[in-house]
Amino acid sequence: MAADTESTSELALLAYGDVAAGCTACALAQTRTQVVFGSGSPHADLMFVGEAPGFHEDKQGVPFVGAAGQLLTKLLAGIGIAREDVYITNVLMCRPPGNRDPQPDEIEACERHLFKKIELIGPTVIATLGNFATKLLSGKPAGITRVHGQAQEVVLGGRRVLLYPLFHPAAALYTPRMLEVLEADFRRLPELLGRGVEPPEPEPDPPPAPAARVVQQPVQLGLF
Repeated sequence: MAADTESTSELALLAYGDVAAGCTACALAQTRTQVVFGSGSPHADLMFVGEAPGFHEDKQGVPFVGAAGQLLTKLLAGIGIAREDVYITNVLMCRPPGNRDPQPDEIEACERHLFKKIELIGPTVIATLGNFATKLLSGKPAGITRVHGQAQEVVLGGRRVLLYPLFHPAAALYTPRMLEVLEADFRRLPELLGRGVEPPEPEPDPPPAPAARVVQQPVQLGLF
């Protein structure tokens, strides 16, 4: 039964990818080479969400295949996780011209695809890479510098997951200090995956009612 469920989920993700490949919800459909839907295990416990495809991703149709993607693969290997065992995607599925920042209307048009992927894959941990993914999925304005490495529980795709903000690998390519921070944050991922989502705390039992106080009456002793 479990295998049947996994197979159904995988087929649903593939079918949704075929639908998303023809998306024309924003102006990026006019400048992209192709939609970059996502790649990896459709049953992944760990999902990475970046910003948007770049030049190489737009050409190959696979996210994180350039220099930042190679660093991501290396960081995963450093904690004993194979790239094919996670799922990798972006906030936007189409490359913004000149690799500029995503625009609010583009994020709004594409976010439904991201939430659907989360729903179909059902990860327990979602690692956001950089500001755009972190702000979108946390629903909070705090930037990545303030919140990186701080796991928080959120509801996404109809399920409770741990959201784990990380610096984007591109920020660490030429900055040794940033790379050290990113490596340190990555080292927490196995722990978070092992823990999963904490179950809700059980409601405490109400305190027992105080026992009735028994008043001892003095015993009258008579003389016979």
